[in-house]
Amino acid sequence: MANRDILPIEGVTCTNCAAKIERRVEGRSSVASCQIDFAASRMMIEWNEPNDHDAELQSIEQEMAQIEPGAHFARKEATGDHVNHLLWRFGTALALFGVGIWSDSLFFYAIAYVIVGYDVVYAAIRNTWHREWFDEKFLMTIATFGAFAINEYPEAVAVMLFYQLGEYVQGRAVRASRRSIQSLLTMKPTMARVLEADQEAIRRPEEVAIGSRLVVLPGELVPMDGRVATGASSLNTASLTGESLPKSVEAGEPVLAGMLNLDGRLEVIVERRSTESTLQKMIALVEEASAKKAKTEQMITRLAKIYTPVVVGLAAIVAFVPPLFGGTLEEWVYRALIFLVISCPCALVISIPLGYFGGIGAGSRRGILVKGGQYLDALAEVDTIVFDKTGTLTTGQFNVTSIETNGQLSTDELVQIAARVERASTHPLATAIVELAGEGTSFADVHEEPGYGLMAVDGEDRIYVGSARYMEKLGHRVQGARVGTHVHIVKNDEWLGRIELMDALKRDARETILALKRGGYRTVMLTGDRAVVAEAVGAELGLDEVTSELLPHEKVEAVERLVKDGKVAFVGDGMNDAAALARADVGLVMGGIGSDAAVGAADVVLMNDEPHDLLTAIELGRRTKQIVWQNIVFAFFMKALFLILGVWGIASMWEAVFADVGVALIAIANATRLIRSTKKDPNRG
Repeated sequence: MANRDILPIEGVTCTNCAAKIERRVEGRSSVASCQIDFAASRMMIEWNEPNDHDAELQSIEQEMAQIEPGAHFARKEATGDHVNHLLWRFGTALALFGVGIWSDSLFFYAIAYVIVGYDVVYAAIRNTWHREWFDEKFLMTIATFGAFAINEYPEAVAVMLFYQLGEYVQGRAVRASRRSIQSLLTMKPTMARVLEADQEAIRRPEEVAIGSRLVVLPGELVPMDGRVATGASSLNTASLTGESLPKSVEAGEPVLAGMLNLDGRLEVIVERRSTESTLQKMIALVEEASAKKAKTEQMITRLAKIYTPVVVGLAAIVAFVPPLFGGTLEEWVYRALIFLVISCPCALVISIPLGYFGGIGAGSRRGILVKGGQYLDALAEVDTIVFDKTGTLTTGQFNVTSIETNGQLSTDELVQIAARVERASTHPLATAIVELAGEGTSFADVHEEPGYGLMAVDGEDRIYVGSARYMEKLGHRVQGARVGTHVHIVKNDEWLGRIELMDALKRDARETILALKRGGYRTVMLTGDRAVVAEAVGAELGLDEVTSELLPHEKVEAVERLVKDGKVAFVGDGMNDAAALARADVGLVMGGIGSDAAVGAADVVLMNDEPHDLLTAIELGRRTKQIVWQNIVFAFFMKALFLILGVWGIASMWEAVFADVGVALIAIANATRLIRSTKKDPNRG
């Protein structure tokens, strides 16, 4: 039996209840740890080898139902039966409540109360039995029982009716937020059409090996990452990048799992296993994200544990101390009940995590994967943006701009010699030279000098291809380089020439930097490229600061210096950026071309590989934090106001009900705004 289970759950609509379930399950001797992913509706259990696995799960399910009635392990797709049942109960109870008001009959009030509130009372009693005394169900139960005790029957039923209405709306909001996240998780292709001996065979992607040839017909999802072998088509990439404009592909171009083929037939050569595909990485990132709580969310969870017992204690004081100095016991008990109803923490407990789920879900729909709520907070606080150059601000795709020889070779001959060496490398510079040379063969014996270049052995000859630094290491003096990047070619002791290549700026790099500067951000570029190239790029973009010729560990040192002066975001793409990404307050990686190490070290993944998505990510963080704090301030202010009015006898139970449910619904509606829309302009002004 595996030591870890990931189990889908249904019926858990309250983060406070989810935390209680986690604590209760972790208290078992058979369980090492338990974590509920509230957004993805999953429970992850690490086991200490239980004796009877099925019996343990059944017992855990019973405990879940004790804490939140209706919570259980999902054995099939959610059907909404629980929601329909709640609506039926609410409608029946509301009708009986109306009859009770018309007839002034305790019988109808009592029946309406039982129908709409039996699960709340049951949960409160069971939780009390298990010493889980202080939660919103406990508050609702003692408030409504107290109202019955002092003959305020309509108020008792109304409190439970509006509480259940709030639960229903809260549940809808939670499901909408979950759908915005889970829509990504349902895109995983389940079949691949594999060409085997000129015959098509249907296989699960997990069974397909690297190098296999797949057929993707119009209307089908690309099942695995690969490269088009034959055919041309348009692909819908919105599921991965959020980009609505179809992408045209033809032979030789890469395609990713999850892209939808719109028209032409494609044959694709598989380049990655299904478990290593870009889509699978996205799914893993989104699944992990919802389990990581932001500091604000953690603060509210901790506060809820203290908040409820404090207000129960204060309600007891309001009920029994003032009658000692004046007024009737019944009057002050009624005010205490109002105090309890108003103090219910639902608005805070659910609207805060909903805000973060909304932010994560809205980002995933735009190809921005945020690994946790705390990184949305960090994005909202940064004041310095640090960029890598190649692949981040520039395309990372080099073009040959000039060729210079020693006069003994033609430019074409120089390119062919360089290409025969460079075919042994996957470096972007090598790729550009090989593409310019066209078809050809490589030298049989090629050795790499990491960070410098390549050396090929051709009989008695030694051919060196690499940077000026490589040439100097070999003892060759080369002519000074201009702005472009240069690859020098030396045969034995003779310099044959050099090839100049330029890396173009990304189309939206300039406007992104301008927008950041308008927003008041400090912009910095850290690159390993030569100073002359880095300064030219920095000047063209208008960056505030440029530091060049840095090794990976020097990038980290530079980031550490910047972190001392403020909050820093680092944007990169390569393996050599991984350490700097991890060291910054928030690391963002260009996910489409970014290395696995960089994607793993980053906190935010920009699937479109466009600098402009940084603006969207920052705005997403700012709006999420803004909405979360709007809810916190609004909920505390309204509750404090009505608590004072209730204690002074100005607010009745009816106002208390409307105040509690109304505050919760407004806070939830505010939180779900993120699910519906996000702006893209980070202008702070």
